[in-house]
Amino acid sequence: MRLIFRAMARYKRAVALCVFIKLLATLSELLLPYILEHIIDNVAPRGDLPQAVFWGLLMFAAALICRQLNVTANRQGVHNAHNVSYDIRQALFQKTASLPGEQFDAFGLPSLISRMTSDSYNVQSAVQQLQTLCVRAPMLLVGGTAMALIMDPSLAMILAALLPVLILVVLAVYARGLPMYRRVQQKLDTVVRIMRENITGIRVVKALSKTEYEKRRFAGANGDMTDSDIAAGTVMAIPSPFMQLCLNGGLALVVFTGADRVNAGTLEPGVILAFLTYFNMIAMGLMGLSRIFMTMSRAAASADRIDQVLQARDSQRVLSPPEAKSPAGPGFIRFEDVDFSYGEGDGSAAGFAGEAREKALSGISFTLERGESLGIIGPTGCGKSTIVSLLMRFYDTDSGGVFVDGKDVRAYKTDELRRKFGVCFQNGMVFQDTLRANVDFGRGLNESALRTAVEDAQAAEYIDTLADGLDHRADIRGANLSGGQKQRLLVARALAGRPEILILDDSSSALDYRTDAAMRRAIAQNCAESALILVAQRVSSVMGMTRILVMDNGRCVGYGTHEELLETCAPYRETCRLQMGEMV
Repeated sequence: MRLIFRAMARYKRAVALCVFIKLLATLSELLLPYILEHIIDNVAPRGDLPQAVFWGLLMFAAALICRQLNVTANRQGVHNAHNVSYDIRQALFQKTASLPGEQFDAFGLPSLISRMTSDSYNVQSAVQQLQTLCVRAPMLLVGGTAMALIMDPSLAMILAALLPVLILVVLAVYARGLPMYRRVQQKLDTVVRIMRENITGIRVVKALSKTEYEKRRFAGANGDMTDSDIAAGTVMAIPSPFMQLCLNGGLALVVFTGADRVNAGTLEPGVILAFLTYFNMIAMGLMGLSRIFMTMSRAAASADRIDQVLQARDSQRVLSPPEAKSPAGPGFIRFEDVDFSYGEGDGSAAGFAGEAREKALSGISFTLERGESLGIIGPTGCGKSTIVSLLMRFYDTDSGGVFVDGKDVRAYKTDELRRKFGVCFQNGMVFQDTLRANVDFGRGLNESALRTAVEDAQAAEYIDTLADGLDHRADIRGANLSGGQKQRLLVARALAGRPEILILDDSSSALDYRTDAAMRRAIAQNCAESALILVAQRVSSVMGMTRILVMDNGRCVGYGTHEELLETCAPYRETCRLQMGEMV
């Protein structure tokens, strides 16, 4: 809940105005039974028509004022709630975008999506009720009780005996419901994960005829979440019928006692009528409190989940010169005996460091100068892409050092480091926008730079055949482009900024050999000052590199030129034989 109050503090004046208006509306509502009692007991018996009209109009005016103030307060409350929700989603998005790799893995993408959507909506509902119902319900309860005590203390004792019991029930249910709603939101993460997997992999599911299997898997997760939600809702629904039972019983007792006293002449009829109205207001206040506790239980669980992300300590800070390592030798890019293992995220914000795990990289060392190229080759899962992730500081090494331009990557500010790179990842994203916007990617590049990048990436072949050229609009994830077209578009994006370091991570797997070779020749010619790192499965893609790093199971099993590796590295030689028929 601290998150909600922190977010509301930014709009404290607007929130205070909403609360004040709602307070005035509730006070005017509390006046209505009192005016009615005065008309019945004091004005009507005298037959004073002008006074009856006056007090009747006053009552009508109070009702209109009450209605208008409630409408104004509710509108202001909704507006404030939307502003708070916007700020929370914006902060959550910014924090998510800047999370280091191990923390992102720990929370998990499905959990972050549900925190951004359903959790933020729960918080928005709570903010709205805090300004409206949380003012009206207690005021009706307290104000109705006070007015009842003023009008007839003896009848009010019936209510006084009921209130402590009802409040204790509400508090007990709240304490029970809060952890249950936390579990509901956690199970929602699982539903989101399965849904996302199926939407992303729908072609695989259909191709393998696993639609029914995936339906059952989703139904299981959805049923589990539904059961938890029903259990939480059942617990939170306990106060409502219990309150109705107690209050209706109390109301019957008030009517019985009040009628007896009216018959005996010790109580005016208007008092009993007004008292019953106040009793109903008190009942409405108690029911409102029940709704508040239900909403706040859900919102508190959601706010805690959002706050876990927002308060997550950044595990990657910029190191000062005394803390940062210095390279042991020259090299624009330098890896020195690097070891690394991935953390095992549990979906929480705590404890990203776990027990000893299998290393993804072990003892990796190499150097690369400006204008040189490094090819990284090896079987799937051997750590090729992990080297790229460490170089760009998506993760930090367990031991050893990674250096760029003679400086520890941990000593760079994140933006400063990553502006040096142009990257085409193995599973790059084509956004639903024009091809021009996908290549430019918000960098404000001129037409000449965009055109050169498209030509070097061999994407001009198909872009020039489109009626609208670079203004052609790509569908979500590039669904209207072939695999090779998407890869060339992504390479063009990496080339467009003329980076100091160009990384192509398996970016030619969907290209034919002729197009791949033409693209590599263009890059070698027009990006001669850049350091090139090419991650590939094909020997033909890396054999012309200045150096080749051969990976196997997270270790370097060969490092040198193509000719040197044919002589010294058996795994590389075997790969050449299998792919190219080259006998050694």
